[in-house]
Amino acid sequence: MISKIERRNKIKARIRGRISGTPQRPRLCVFRSNKQIYAQVIDDLAGNTLVSASSKGISEGTKSEIAAKVGELVAQKAMEAGINTVVFDRNGFLFHGRIKSLADGARKGGLKF
Repeated sequence: MISKIERRNKIKARIRGRISGTPQRPRLCVFRSNKQIYAQVIDDLAGNTLVSASSKGISEGTKSEIAAKVGELVAQKAMEAGINTVVFDRNGFLFHGRIKSLADGARKGGLKF
């Protein structure tokens, strides 16, 4: 039987085999821990993180509401940096709950993916 971490790493490798961030369309990568959620906009060709946001300073609301705020924040920062189209990398996590809330918040903030 494979562990949760091994399962997520297999899914993550499969996803990263298909998608990659370019300067025109960078990758929006999401990481979820038990307490926090983080989002980065990455240009894989140059190996640079262009924009990042996390839930560190946000305390009010449920975890899903906080994730949506982080999505809006990363979208706002990306728009200021001149990025309006990204490719979404769920990083091996299932697309529901906080990951979906973050994606919806980023769309609400103006990002297209």
